[in-house]
Amino acid sequence: MSNNMTRKEKKKKRKKRREEEEASSPPRPAWSSGPERGAAGNDETSQRHHHHLPFLLLLRPLSPSPSRPVPAIQTTSSTATCACPPASRYKNPPAGPGSGAFQRVSSLRSGDLLRLCQRRHEPSGGGAFVGGDLGMEAAVVGAGGAGLTRWQAAALSAVAGWVWAASFYDLTRRARALVQPWVTRRVHAETTAILRFQRLQHKLLDNFFAAVSCVVSVPFYTGFLPLLFWSGHNKLARQMTLLLAFSDYLGNSVKDLVSAPRPCSPPVRRVTATEDEKENAMEYGLPSSHALNTVCLTGYLLHYVLTYGEHGSVMTAVGLSLVFLLVLLVGIARIYLGMHSLIDVVAGIGFGIIILAFWLVVHDHVDAFVVSGQNVASFWAGLSLLLCFAYPKPEFPTPSFENHTSFTGVAFGIVYGIQQTYFHFHTPDAPLIFSPQLPLLVFAGRVLVGIPTILVVKFCSKALSKWLLPVMCSTLGIPIVSSCYVPALKVNSSKSKPDAKQPAGYLQRLFSLFPQKAYDVDTGIRFVQYASLAWSVVDLVPAIFTHLNL
Repeated sequence: MSNNMTRKEKKKKRKKRREEEEASSPPRPAWSSGPERGAAGNDETSQRHHHHLPFLLLLRPLSPSPSRPVPAIQTTSSTATCACPPASRYKNPPAGPGSGAFQRVSSLRSGDLLRLCQRRHEPSGGGAFVGGDLGMEAAVVGAGGAGLTRWQAAALSAVAGWVWAASFYDLTRRARALVQPWVTRRVHAETTAILRFQRLQHKLLDNFFAAVSCVVSVPFYTGFLPLLFWSGHNKLARQMTLLLAFSDYLGNSVKDLVSAPRPCSPPVRRVTATEDEKENAMEYGLPSSHALNTVCLTGYLLHYVLTYGEHGSVMTAVGLSLVFLLVLLVGIARIYLGMHSLIDVVAGIGFGIIILAFWLVVHDHVDAFVVSGQNVASFWAGLSLLLCFAYPKPEFPTPSFENHTSFTGVAFGIVYGIQQTYFHFHTPDAPLIFSPQLPLLVFAGRVLVGIPTILVVKFCSKALSKWLLPVMCSTLGIPIVSSCYVPALKVNSSKSKPDAKQPAGYLQRLFSLFPQKAYDVDTGIRFVQYASLAWSVVDLVPAIFTHLNL
């Protein structure tokens, strides 16, 4: 009896000591995973916190950092809302063992993080918050996401089906037989008018129209878009990059599909002041890429300024006048320089208006998908691969397909980099040029650091892919040749079947369904090279800016 009383007294003393310790200690945070929560077993607030436990366990640091508080759940008596930190908090994520929460958050793709923040307070059928399902979803997101959604699989299947149907029914040759003769007759008929216009020949006009063509050329846009990213105009930059890739793909596809000649030179005088113009002269004529890209990009730039900036009727009229004047000058320049006929320019302007109208309908959806979509990188990688096949074969090889491959790689690199670092560098509250946070001197420092960095990345990725891709293709049994980059794989007349003695592997049998006997490895090298360059523009270089306080 005395032993039992002793044990009871000891229990009471331990319980009293524990209550005193809990009373003197600070309250446990809401995300604490301890076995006890004081007297919160019947507490309504504690029950609401408990429903969020799977998501909070994902964000809970191993050792809380005093300088970076963990994103917590703010609750009221009726609702519970996500108190995720503002985007600016993610620009300089802390390093070290004390930042476990942010290490876990930064490992998630931006779109998946947004969906988790929205999903975690969706009511279930009984009015309670989703807990176990959210924990499973968080685990899936942390592992990289699930497979493609239905619409993504359907879109990729449609493109693959189009590639097969165009090859099986020889749609390129059939369409070319309908359009090419008429366009060729029009180009030849306009030769006299071009010669009459070129009687105005003057050195000043040559230089002026050559400069106008250079300002709206692909190399100019390629150098201008990285500066637009680094100046803080992230949405405008990524939209113009994707629009340029889209318009370039459609324009070059129509060029190689029709395979219509440029104005004959001689008798037409053709002015090619730059190496880029000499390369352009090797492409087919219709439509004019300069006119098409000018309509698309200047039109979208005007739309962006009028949508997000302060404007009135006067500014709208001035903007429309400037766009019209630039398009008119570009069209005149292409005819004066002997690069295009009138029908090429008219077709370029017409296609540009159609593409711009379509883009203005879908651009918000495209941007939302890139920033916060599901499986964006895997979907875009599959789409980029298919677009390398969904391209018409011209009558004779031209540089158009090389340009298409380059811009497809740029689009993939931009999309992949944005998905990985949106919360770090590309949120709407990023500092803009000429603001106190980004003065002109700091922007100049960004340019001096960024341009050499992306050139080094381009050189290194090209060298690595020239070595790695042939080895991978040889190991997998994919027949390849090289037209430029790998001299050992160049095709010569004495060896028309370089891979005839190789055993047929599984991938060889798969690729045999497509019309090519062997594949140009230069396409893959070019894609990797420009994808790496674009990724460095939106990911690597901004990270360097952060470390250098730029």
